[in-house]
Amino acid sequence: MPEIVTVQGEHILQLWQGAWIAALVTGVITWALIIGVPIWFRRRSDDEVPVQTRYNLPIEIFYTIFPVIMVIAFFSHTVRVQNVALEMVDDPDVVVEVVGQKWSWTFNYPDTEAAGGKNVFVSGTGEDIPQLVIPVDKTIEFDLYSPDVIHNFGIPAFAMRMDVVPGNDNAYQVTPTETGVFDGKCYELCGAYHSRMLFTVKVVTEAEYEAYLEKLAADPDHVSDEPVKGGVYSENLINHDEEGHE
Repeated sequence: MPEIVTVQGEHILQLWQGAWIAALVTGVITWALIIGVPIWFRRRSDDEVPVQTRYNLPIEIFYTIFPVIMVIAFFSHTVRVQNVALEMVDDPDVVVEVVGQKWSWTFNYPDTEAAGGKNVFVSGTGEDIPQLVIPVDKTIEFDLYSPDVIHNFGIPAFAMRMDVVPGNDNAYQVTPTETGVFDGKCYELCGAYHSRMLFTVKVVTEAEYEAYLEKLAADPDHVSDEPVKGGVYSENLINHDEEGHE
């Protein structure tokens, strides 16, 4: 697992590690029984026949009850972590409207004060991987939208990903705990250029984040009245293909 850099991701990592430890312990016991029993109770001579046991009630009860207990434990811990990972506060510090389009990403920062309340955005292309910039130690909400097919917005260092479904706007929140640059990508096979759907996430200080928004607001090519949800890269790709076909 990568180093996890969000509050929510730490809970997910602990669940993942705990599940693997429990599975490994269960596997060791099972392997020991599978390998050990035929060795220990093997026939050692032609005159010796191992004890023939038709059933063993305590062991059968154990084999019935213990898996049920394991399922209940896994289920309860999974629900607890899921509730933490999907918890949404009413007033997040930053809202980013994420658009997954064929085949790149657009990141909208609506109601940006530096742009006079307008939207500022960045959009990637096949040659230009977009970067999502967010502040550290703040609650960040990702509102996920797709104008075409199902994508999946995932960041391994956040231990979190979610489908981007047309007509079903998903969302989740994270709280980054460390600054740095982290990789992200689409985890849903979405078409011919799925492999191009890469992006990076740069977690910065609050001052650096505000300076970044001001830089975007100063460029008319990154300012719009409303969040860009039609897919800038998708539109450019269609125009390029039409020109090439002609």
